[in-house]
Amino acid sequence: MFARHDLVWLTSRGWQRVRAGAPAHALPALDTWRDAGWPAVVRRAETDMAPGEVAIGFALPPRPHDGGKLRVGCRVELADIGRRTRALSLVGALDAVPPAWREALAALEREAAGAGLGLAVYGSVALAALTGQAYVTASSDIDLLLRPLNRAQLTAGLDLLARHGAVLPLDGEVVFPDGRAVAWKELRAAFDSAPGTRVLAKGLERVALVVPKELLATLEDPRWLN
Repeated sequence: MFARHDLVWLTSRGWQRVRAGAPAHALPALDTWRDAGWPAVVRRAETDMAPGEVAIGFALPPRPHDGGKLRVGCRVELADIGRRTRALSLVGALDAVPPAWREALAALEREAAGAGLGLAVYGSVALAALTGQAYVTASSDIDLLLRPLNRAQLTAGLDLLARHGAVLPLDGEVVFPDGRAVAWKELRAAFDSAPGTRVLAKGLERVALVVPKELLATLEDPRWLN
């Protein structure tokens, strides 16, 4: 089962499909991406996708003259994917952040690991770590993924992110066992709001407003334990 932010490495046929559907002005950058062996990122599925198709995307390196990033979305078949992993672990991206963030971010990673929490990273920091290109600027966020297995881990993880978010530009999502994800800041605020407050939950196939207790129930559902 694929999830948003998964990383996929394409076969030769997969790259042929990407090139066939990409705009002509993006082809040189995509060819560089392919030749470097960098992965694509799984994105939310499109409504008219055929069975066995996976939606992927490329956020190409910022343009030197204006800093703009060209994004290319496409679809491939399962057979076009040679390898797949979950989003990059935070520890694997520490060297890609500006020196001013590195010590504090390493402390966050150590505390999370000590609490049994695995943090992953996506967005500009992950792309910088994966490609070596200059994605991260002083105005960038650090987009993290927290995947709690139970309510205690959720509480500990939200507290950890809030505390370190006071000194780091932390953003990102809590990913629940069924794959739905909610911005961690929005979820934390909802817990302090009136009963019935809804949050925006993003899944691979749909986006919907849900009450937090619906997501919390997945932390106790044995169907998601394996």
